[in-house]
Parts: sequence; C-alpha cells; structure tokens
Amino acid sequence: MRKVLVLAMWLAGAVGALLAQQSDEQLAAYYYDHGEYGQAAQLYEGLYKHGANKYYYQRLLSTYLELGQYKDAVQLVERRQKSQPKDLSLLVDEGSIYLRQRQEKKAVRCFDKAVDRVDANQQPVADLAQAFLNVGRPAYAARTYLAARGATSNKTLYFNELVGVYQQMGDYEAMTGEYFDLLDHQPGMMNSVQISMQRMLQEAPDRRLSDGIRRALVSRVQEHPDNKVYLEMMIWFSLQENDFRFALEQAEAVDARYPDLGGGQVMRVAQIAQSNAALDVAADGYRYMQRKGKDDAHYFDARKGELEVEFARINHNYTVAAKDLAALKAKYLAAFDELGRNDRTVTLMRHYATLMAYHGGDVQEAVSTLDDVLELPRLKAQVRDEVKLELGDLLLFAGQTWDASLLYMQVEKANKNDLLGSAAKFRNAKLSYYTHDFEWAKSQLDVLRASTSKLIANDAMELSLLISDNMEDDSTYGTLALFADADLLLYRGQLDSAWEAFDAVGRAMLSHPLFDEVLMRKAQIRMKQARYAEADSLLKRLVDFYPEDITADDALMLRAELNEEHLANPQTALECYEKLLLDYPTSLYVDRARKRYNALKAR
Repeated sequence: MRKVLVLAMWLAGAVGALLAQQSDEQLAAYYYDHGEYGQAAQLYEGLYKHGANKYYYQRLLSTYLELGQYKDAVQLVERRQKSQPKDLSLLVDEGSIYLRQRQEKKAVRCFDKAVDRVDANQQPVADLAQAFLNVGRPAYAARTYLAARGATSNKTLYFNELVGVYQQMGDYEAMTGEYFDLLDHQPGMMNSVQISMQRMLQEAPDRRLSDGIRRALVSRVQEHPDNKVYLEMMIWFSLQENDFRFALEQAEAVDARYPDLGGGQVMRVAQIAQSNAALDVAADGYRYMQRKGKDDAHYFDARKGELEVEFARINHNYTVAAKDLAALKAKYLAAFDELGRNDRTVTLMRHYATLMAYHGGDVQEAVSTLDDVLELPRLKAQVRDEVKLELGDLLLFAGQTWDASLLYMQVEKANKNDLLGSAAKFRNAKLSYYTHDFEWAKSQLDVLRASTSKLIANDAMELSLLISDNMEDDSTYGTLALFADADLLLYRGQLDSAWEAFDAVGRAMLSHPLFDEVLMRKAQIRMKQARYAEADSLLKRLVDFYPEDITADDALMLRAELNEEHLANPQTALECYEKLLLDYPTSLYVDRARKRYNALKAR
C-alpha cells in the first residue's frame, strides 16, 4: 500500500511538472509571437535548461538576437556545439551572430570551418546546406554539396539540390554545367534534361537564364568540339531560341562528324524551321540533304520538303511575279517526273493545283490535277474527301456553283459527325450566301456555330451575324445581295470589279452595318494587289471607327502582320499585337499574336 502511495505521489508530481512546462511553453510562445522577447527569453532559458531540445534552442537563440544579447547568443551556441559536435549547422548559427554584429571575417571563418568539416557522412549535409540558405548564403550551400560530392567521389551526388541553389543564385552557367556533367555520366538522360531546361526557359522572367545557358554551351563545345552530346544540346538550345540558322549550321556540323546519323538532325531542324515559317533555313536544310544523293534515305522527303517550302513562300504572298510562278511550276513538273504522281506525292499534287488555280489562272490544269489525285488506287478516304472539298472550291472559283455544291454535299454526307463534314457544310452555306439564298444559309450557319472546331464555329458565327444584321436592316436584302456579289468577285480574284462593287455598297447608304465589312474587304483587295500602305490605312480606320465589331480583331491581326512583314514597321506591329492581346483576350488570334509579340520584343 505504501509503494502504491509513493508511486501515486510521484506520478502526480510528474504530471504537475509536465503541465507546468506546457504552460510555460505556451506563455513563452505568446510573448515571442507578440515581440515581447525579454519575457520570452526568461521562459525559454528555463525550458531549455530542463529539456535541451532543438526547438527550445532555436527559439532562445532567436530571442537573444532580437534583444541584441550577442554574448549570450555565442555562449548558447558554443555550449550546444560541445554537446552536439557533429551538428555542423551550429557553426552557421555562430556565424549568423557575427553577421548581426557586422563582423564579416569572423562569420566567414565559421562558415569555412563548417564546409571544411563535411565528410563522406551525408547525414548532416542537407541540414548544413539549408542553414546556409536560411542565412542568405546560397554560395556556401553550393560549396557544402560540392564538398560532400568530393568526399564521396560521386560526380552526380546532390545534382537536383545544386541545380536549385544555382538557379536561386542566378548562376545559370554553373546550373547548366551541372546538367552537362550529368550528361557526361548519363547521356541517356538528354531528353529529361531538355524537358527540365525547357520548362525553366519558359518560366524565366528575363534573358539571364538563356544567356547563361548559351555561355555554358559555347564553352563546352569549344573545350570538347567532338563531343556529340554538347553539339546536340547546342542544336536543341538554338531551336528553343528560334535561332534556326545557327541550329542548321550545328546540325550540318554534327552530320559531317557523325555520318552514321544519316542526316537525321538536319532533316529535323529543316522541318522545325519550316513549321515556324523560317523558310530560307528550311530550304537550305532540304537542299543540303538532297546533295547527299538519291540513294540517301532522306532524299525523297528532302525533295518534297523543298517544294513545300517554295509553295509556302509563294502562297503566303499576296502577289506573285510571273517568273517566280513559272520557275516553281517547272520544279513541280520535274519533281513529278522524278518522284511520280502517287500516294506519296499527293501533298505536292494538291499544292500544285492551288498554285495553278489561284496564282496561275489555269483552273483547268488545277482541276485535272485533283482529278488525278482522286483516281489514285490507294488513296485514304479522309484524303479523298479533303481533295473533293478543294475541287469544289476550284469549281466555285470557276463559276460552276452547282457542281461545287454537289461535291460539298457528298463530303458532308460521308462525314456527318466529324470536322470534315462541318467544313463541307460551311462551304455549302457560304455558297448559298453567294447565290443570295440568305435564309437557308443562315439556318445552316447557326447549326455550325456549335461546331467542335473553333475556327469553323467562329467563321460560321461571323457570316451568320453578317447575314442576320442586314436581313433585319433591309427586308429586301438589296444591300446584302450587292455585298455578297462583291464577295464572290473577291473570292474569284476579280479584284478591280470587286473594288467597284464594294464601293457601290458604300455609296448605297449614308450608314449601314456593312460598312466595317466593306473596309475589311477593300483592305483584303489592296493586300492582294500588294498596295500594303493603303491596306494598312483601311484596317486602321476599321479598328478606330468599329472597335466593338466582330471584325476588329481580324483587322488588328492583319495590320500587325502587314507592318511586320511588308511595311517594315515593327513598332506598329508590336502595338497592334499588344492591343489585340489586351482588348480582345477571347480572340482566336491571341496565341499567334502573343508568339509574334514575344518574338518581336526579343529582337
């Protein structure tokens, strides 16, 4: 019974002491959080004396520093160093006290001592590095990781940590060096490294990261000119920077040194340059591959690629010189003689038809070429229907509206529930608009406004609104009919007649909801006639006078591209891109405008 009584008294005392400690801890935390560091220090001194855990130590050290009691702080750290000799972060705590007193040399001695004591035991390394980061000394954190790496002879140890520290320091050359050192030991990690670096480049707020990577790359390539990994990374980085010319030069250098690669890098660069409208670079890359000879595995694709580039160059321009068109026609015919007219050259045949009809004025040659495509025995069903749509467009261009409509209906019927069917439906609705069947056209367009294709839905909405606005304004559809006639003349390339017709619409009334559309169409005519300054003036009027109209974002995008590509006014182009991004955030052109805006700003 006596033993039970003693045990109960002991337990009661222990519980009481524990409760008292908890009460003191809560009170100390209250004083600390409210900036009453004197009272907090007294309580933490007692708590630390009875239980020298790390939390009480850190709180007591912090109160001493806040109170300016540096001597007490040093004594506290020194006592803890004696009891915890392997805790290297305590040297950082001591150094931070000297930093508070602006005694830099003493602080540095503490920091150096901590790094010098790093050995192969990795356990304290992370704590020490974090302690350096906590006191704003990331360079010492990097030295800590490097010292641990040296002690273990593990060349990739703490790779992720060092990358993070160097990025925090803004030492992008050293950060890039870490990636390259990793690739030296694990070249199979190249794809992962590229993904990681690409993400950082996309998130970087300025050019410092890009410039650091470039410097590190150039240094490595100069030091190791035969290292394939560095050369391939240089190609990759140049593509990220849209420096397609330099990327092609590096790809050709890799091909020269490593012919076993078979020119794959050159082809890849040429194709990426082509998709980014760097047509001169793409053409040079394809020509380089063709010089390898017809037996090369990439010859066919290079031959086809060069023609696709030449097509894009001419098709993008609003006017084409007769001699340029004749030269390209000869190239296509030579390619057909060499490569044949078959399922592998279908794209070339379709492009050739476009050139002949819309640039060369030879609709019969274009129709004949597309007919040849449709007769190919192994043509895929989707390609066949795409070609039928193109053939329908040509027939409409030539004035054969009934035949064009039949082709559109065939494609729509065969593709009722997909985008190709929607595209065919839109073409037929537009044909009905051209032929003044406005009510039926609008009914079809209203259905298409729910299309899963944003482009089709947007085009359908624009044409539907154009019709509905003017059906309400003019019950006889007289002005709308004039406008549709002018639109058809524009589509058929009868530019002078179209201009006069749109002028007639403008003269029909003093005010009319079609006026903004008239300005847009007249601007398009002037662009096709290469009268770019006049086109720019018309587009500016549209944006200034009709900023709320559905054509305003179209006009801004056209103005931007005109000024960038044809009028050599990059500042005006920038202003147009910026206005589109700010004032029309839901426009379909936002992504394209942002890309062009960033590219112009980077020049």
